[in-house]
Amino acid sequence: MTSPDADALIADLRTLVECESPSSDPDALARSADLVARLGAAHLGVEPERLGIHLRWRLGGPTRVLVLAHHDTVWPIGTLRTHPFGISDGVLRGPGSFDMKTGLAMALHVLGSLDDRTGVTLLVTGDEEIGSPSSRTLIEDEARGADAALVLEASADGGALKLERKGTSIYRVLVKGRAAHAGLEPEKGVNASVELAHQVLAVAVLGDPALGTTVTPTVAASGTTGNTVPAEASFAVDVRARTVAEQQRVDSAIRALTPVLPDAALEIEGGINRPPLEGALSAALFARASQIAAEAGLPPLTGVAVGGASDGNFTAGVGTPTLDGLGAVGGGAHAADEHVLTARIPDRTALLRALLLDLTKAL
Repeated sequence: MTSPDADALIADLRTLVECESPSSDPDALARSADLVARLGAAHLGVEPERLGIHLRWRLGGPTRVLVLAHHDTVWPIGTLRTHPFGISDGVLRGPGSFDMKTGLAMALHVLGSLDDRTGVTLLVTGDEEIGSPSSRTLIEDEARGADAALVLEASADGGALKLERKGTSIYRVLVKGRAAHAGLEPEKGVNASVELAHQVLAVAVLGDPALGTTVTPTVAASGTTGNTVPAEASFAVDVRARTVAEQQRVDSAIRALTPVLPDAALEIEGGINRPPLEGALSAALFARASQIAAEAGLPPLTGVAVGGASDGNFTAGVGTPTLDGLGAVGGGAHAADEHVLTARIPDRTALLRALLLDLTKAL
């Protein structure tokens, strides 16, 4: 088969972008999954397995190369009215175009152009933007034992591949105090706001800048009325770490928090959400991709470490070599200026195709 045509790819991309698919809207996700199924069947010549809002194409034999994409976005229904699909001066815009519907369109067109897809599985999920609660096990099971996972998330600045991603942990610290009248007898209360302040400060020092570990207290709430000693309070904690060891260290420290005020109590909710994509699991694939790009006359590849997480964290977490950020070149993920550079779509598509040809040849 011939290489993908950029104009046809962009036409399909427009169709995908104009089918709005916020992660929080089940009906919109169902419509989007229907659309992806139709496009995929047209390009791949076979219907997908429908797994709720997720779709899987096993294109021949057990999974040896997993191609991973998602069709959900962060944008609510109606965003197209203010941010319609459009192309001007080589810049393509539209909700979800960069993160990550261009990568999804690339996957469909590239896989449709291959004669031999033995051992390749395409998995398209519908809940990545909210932490992949229903697809995590599916992703891990599909990746476990595979030789490689190729993640079609958008690239970093300038087209850099994402060789490391921090793992994420999410917590909610609940503080239990005792209510009392703030004016008449505050001494009979246990002030949850004061206990919260102690705990926020205790949590805030758990990061390790030298190791790239960030521990950030975020949303906080306390109390009911202005003249009542607060009986309850809570705050959220966002943790990012480059290694499993650091995630576990912080996890242990948060679970070991103890109250400062007499009779106060703490409860910890949440925990480790995504393991990190460590550099050791991307190094060999990146070297392979760099050589392939050089031999094909494609732009030289660069790689970076990033703080944001993706489903590539899960594939790496089960030990599968993972290369992330193979999708669009552009910027503005989750922002009003989300965009894709159309001039880079052909070389990114060519890179993905060459990499898949090389990997399937080696199977």
